[in-house]
Amino acid sequence: MWAENGEIALDYFKNQTFDICILDVMMPKMDGFSLAEKIVKINPETPFIFLTARKLKEDKIIGLKLGADDYIIKPFEAEELILRIQNILKRIEQKRSLEGNNIIEIGSYIFDNERLTLNNKNHVQQLTEMEASLIEYLYLNHNQLLKRDQILMSVWKKDDYFSGRSMDVFISRLRKYFNSDPKIKIESVRNIGLEFKIEKP
Repeated sequence: MWAENGEIALDYFKNQTFDICILDVMMPKMDGFSLAEKIVKINPETPFIFLTARKLKEDKIIGLKLGADDYIIKPFEAEELILRIQNILKRIEQKRSLEGNNIIEIGSYIFDNERLTLNNKNHVQQLTEMEASLIEYLYLNHNQLLKRDQILMSVWKKDDYFSGRSMDVFISRLRKYFNSDPKIKIESVRNIGLEFKIEKP
């Protein structure tokens, strides 16, 4: 459904159920940031994406702090938007399927996100809560390129220099934890982010 301004969009959202919302930041009557705040209060489980011509980093951080699943700067290709939507919906479906199930198979590893352990054959790696949160996020988004700020806002809940350095340390640890399975790789893409690759058996 298409709404010509933020107020109409909010009325739609109050009266119907949506799988995902795509919000233009610069909308008449109610901007995308204000609309997102109201959407989150009504149903925090509904994912949303911001579209904007504004390239300021501050705007992007505002959007991600509001809980946006993605922030796309105009101009963009329609195919890119569709792929991002599909990735978000796929991740949400995977997350729902994992709810109530603490055991996740990742390659030859068994990840227990309640006991905070990563088990590979006879070795059990005890994890910190942050390590477990990062593994779960990477697994839910595996085999797709993730931007650094996406990971930081989702796991660390902030996007600053010190959090970025902390993330680099944690990624180095996870590479060591998963190094027994050659089908699992954490590949960095310079100045963009990284990809948690899991080859299918």
